[in-house]
Amino acid sequence: MKKRLTINLNKKSTVELLKVSSGSLIVGAYEGPFTEELKKIDEVSKGQLKKLRKLGELNGKLGQGNYLPALMGIRAQRTYLVGCGKKGKKLTRQDAIKILTKMVSAAISSKSSSAFISLPKLNVTGEGDDWIVQQLAYLCENNSYTYDAKLNKKNQKKISLKRVSLTIDSPIPDTKLNRNIKIGQAIGRGSNAAKDLGNLPGNVCTPSHLAKESRSAANKYSSLKCTVLGEKQMKKLGMDCLLSVGNGSAQESKLITLNYQGGKKGDQPYVIVGKGITFDTGGISLKPGGAMDEMKFDMCGAASVIGTLQVMAELKVPLNVVGMVASAENMPGSKATKPGDVVKTMSGLTVEVLNTDAEGRLVLADALTYAKRFKPKSVVDIATLTGACIVALGHSTSGLMSNDERLAQKLLKAGTTSNDRAWQLPIWDVYQKDLNSNFADIANIGGRAGTITAACFLSRFTEDYSWAHLDVAGTAHLGGAAKGASGRPVPLLSNYLLDQS
Repeated sequence: MKKRLTINLNKKSTVELLKVSSGSLIVGAYEGPFTEELKKIDEVSKGQLKKLRKLGELNGKLGQGNYLPALMGIRAQRTYLVGCGKKGKKLTRQDAIKILTKMVSAAISSKSSSAFISLPKLNVTGEGDDWIVQQLAYLCENNSYTYDAKLNKKNQKKISLKRVSLTIDSPIPDTKLNRNIKIGQAIGRGSNAAKDLGNLPGNVCTPSHLAKESRSAANKYSSLKCTVLGEKQMKKLGMDCLLSVGNGSAQESKLITLNYQGGKKGDQPYVIVGKGITFDTGGISLKPGGAMDEMKFDMCGAASVIGTLQVMAELKVPLNVVGMVASAENMPGSKATKPGDVVKTMSGLTVEVLNTDAEGRLVLADALTYAKRFKPKSVVDIATLTGACIVALGHSTSGLMSNDERLAQKLLKAGTTSNDRAWQLPIWDVYQKDLNSNFADIANIGGRAGTITAACFLSRFTEDYSWAHLDVAGTAHLGGAAKGASGRPVPLLSNYLLDQS
């Protein structure tokens, strides 16, 4: 995981903003009267802030930004004022994220190596200052991400920000605030690690590459142990369903396990399982050519698992966590699985493959069966599974389905807290009949409710434990001008696991 930034916490009472000599100074501004900080800045700048307010340029409205270069009386090279709305007004988490994002964007856009952020008092519904500094630290890491694997180094975009100092007037002890800063940074780096894997081209990021990166993570952290099963080993275990997906590819399929031991020996682990289709052509059920390049992102569920396990190891979370990656490349070829083929799963159930482009559930079926051997406390799978989820929820919200309402609520809460939100969809029995097959125990597609029936398929392999499914087809990556992996749902998963500890 990349370590880009140093973030330091300072006591507000000991900081004189006028003497801060960083590249950029970022200060919160409310609507209405100036704070004492802004009064001092206005005084040394010969009334510059009052002039801006008269012109309507500095009104303190939520999320508004003002850039003031080389402000008189200020040592910092650049000054940014960020609107925080009315003082004391209750803010939603989304409002607070908007303010913090604006502050971080100002620090990054300044092109300076250092930034000083003066956090005002934000009255966030349901959250305290510890949440605020954690979110700020996460945004500093996450928003500083650049893709460094470009072949031509001249095209690499460099982020110059190296050091962030922040001050906040809070009754919470510094030790706790610093701990939350560390958590936010670790989650941001885990998210960036997932982005790096997701953004790699399919000819580089193969199942073997995911195995290599997982082993590298285990070599870095003594609390992580990596195990990789190849095709011969999976064949012996009866994982014909997983293996059927990679039949048409020259790349060997892999089942990767990252075992994090942070809890007591013998404690039941929390298991997270990621779909790792490193490129998805659709197989014989070939996808349309347009935007097929984005099918390299079909392993973002696996990337989020690898990133989250590194967060656990870095923070030394007192839990046992098992991360599993079910990885294959879905290609057409003379040996590829065909529509109408019937394959046997590790559980013994047979599957009629009506569409080879519904392959993610096939690799997950055997992985979810394999997960039983860990005697899990719970299992959460993460997959870019269905285009139908994008139709239902767009690109801002992940789909959540579960056989355990308590587990579902824990994940929903973690998503809300981390601003990596999910929405629960049903997997009622009425949908299960859509998977009926005349030629096997179950078909791999069925019905109009594609996101739900996909989860119903997976539920057939999770009857022995508490399970939830996250469909991140719309949230794990973006297309168009912003094309790239998002690092989601690393924040949701990390907060969920931290809550359990």
